[in-house]
Amino acid sequence: MTALLIIEGFAIILLGVLVVGLLRSHAEIIRSLHQLGAGSDHEASAAESFARPRPRPSLNGAPDLVGQTLEGSTMHVGVSGTDHRTLLAFLSTGCSACVALWQGLSEENPIAGIERTRLVVVAKGAEAESPSRLRDMAPGGFPLIQTTEAWESYAVPVTPYFVLVEGTTGEIVGEGSSKSWAQVRSLIGQALADRDVESQGGDGDEMLADRELRKAGIGPDHPSLYPGKAPEAANEDRR
Repeated sequence: MTALLIIEGFAIILLGVLVVGLLRSHAEIIRSLHQLGAGSDHEASAAESFARPRPRPSLNGAPDLVGQTLEGSTMHVGVSGTDHRTLLAFLSTGCSACVALWQGLSEENPIAGIERTRLVVVAKGAEAESPSRLRDMAPGGFPLIQTTEAWESYAVPVTPYFVLVEGTTGEIVGEGSSKSWAQVRSLIGQALADRDVESQGGDGDEMLADRELRKAGIGPDHPSLYPGKAPEAANEDRR
């Protein structure tokens, strides 16, 4: 009986060592794959906000896009040296988080109210997309280009992903992930507002406050700016 217990004990210890070894080996494999870039094109697990442009040492300005149309013709999309902004929407047919965004392209104008901005949908090349599914999901009113190279040059980390480029300077104004067009519009507005504040330097906060007051209908002569005084006295103070 004692010998049996000793054998079972050794067996349990041996199994424990094997499990620990397997777990360690699995972790090393995942770490190695991550370092090689595998799994970088994963779906966004949650909506993220536009962030400041990520540093890209090898990227000197936002590059133009060269790829193919759904019909197989060569397509060129210029994003730098233009008089408008370009919103690049990196979407995939195999991305479940992209489904609502694909549908929204046919049901609404995703960039309604955003001036001087065009939308370009960027899918991967034919080697990475389902042609039939892409034709079913492709928007009718917006250009779509297939180019895996653009995904690589812009270092797209998740799907879906959006990059906003200022055409006059080739500057990437903002980038990030979102699962709805409503949030994309909101994030674009925030990115542009942040850029304006930064470009105005120290006066940015004051000018931003003035704009918000005007939106609320509060002008220089508004009584709320001169508490305790009649409008005539307030006007005298301003003189």
